[in-house]
Amino acid sequence: MIQLRPYSPTDTDAIAAVILPIQQHEFGIPITIEAQPDLRNVQEFYQHGSGNFWVAEVEGRIVGTIALLDIGNGDAALRKMFVSEPFRGKEHGVAQRLLQELLKWAGEKQLRRIYLGTTEQFLAAHRFYEKNGFLQIAKSDLPDSFPVMSVDTKFYCLSLQTAA
Repeated sequence: MIQLRPYSPTDTDAIAAVILPIQQHEFGIPITIEAQPDLRNVQEFYQHGSGNFWVAEVEGRIVGTIALLDIGNGDAALRKMFVSEPFRGKEHGVAQRLLQELLKWAGEKQLRRIYLGTTEQFLAAHRFYEKNGFLQIAKSDLPDSFPVMSVDTKFYCLSLQTAA
């Protein structure tokens, strides 16, 4: 059974244990924990304004992550969406549930747009985002406040409908 919950300070090492192997081994991105200070400072980096960070757990083990970074002006950046390989796919629904939790939160916070950056090789991620209504945009269409990562080469935006 998959449980979703906001980040807790005791999650730091377990989150790194999910994210780093995917970045380094699956996709060959030579990135370290030191190059990602947000992973050691989740509360200060994500859990303020309209931002937050969630984890997915199965039997007490973190198997997925997703974060929303408030970048101002009703906009946010989707960050750190990772799911451990054994828990990927429709049969588990971890990624979909994490995204639904983030979108529910974004709606409650009355955000207008969610942006994200990814790399060319994350093909399954591209399909997932597109299936969920994200549209590919040019890097030049990102707001100035969007934190572009050096590995990001593909960008998406989801416009949210807010009730009047």
